[in-house]
Amino acid sequence: MTPFAWLIGLVLPACGFPAAAGLPAPALLDVTHLVRPSSPNTALAAPAGFTPAPDIVTPPYALAPDALFALVQAVAAAQPRTYQAALYADQHQVHYVARSMVFNFPDLIMVQVQSAGPDASLLIIYSRSVYGQSDLGVNRKRLATWLAELRTKLPPSSER
Repeated sequence: MTPFAWLIGLVLPACGFPAAAGLPAPALLDVTHLVRPSSPNTALAAPAGFTPAPDIVTPPYALAPDALFALVQAVAAAQPRTYQAALYADQHQVHYVARSMVFNFPDLIMVQVQSAGPDASLLIIYSRSVYGQSDLGVNRKRLATWLAELRTKLPPSSER
């Protein structure tokens, strides 16, 4: 953690902690009742027709939910300064905290994989800032990066 993060942590407490510490453990999120704030510091990737409307539309995947969930977790684990905060494996939901490099600002990322049949899945990723009114596009860029990384790990013909 940088000296800047320590100083900012005096005003914004969650910035003064490493990894996923300093924030309450995320509860299981009911994505069917997802409400986004009016501030422009969130990004949502979800299937077409999802409510609220996603910033990035995710395709249906020709993979069993367990397989897609494992791939998305591998993508998240490879991201810099990203730490698992809560895992609800039976519900195919996992939460992460991603920290900015200099000031250690925390962002929260929720991943949900839903079954769309025995060998088909849907993916929802919701990334949001803990602090600030604007995120300067960081959350949307994160989703685009994670989805691009996921595409490199998918077996052929798994995106429909």
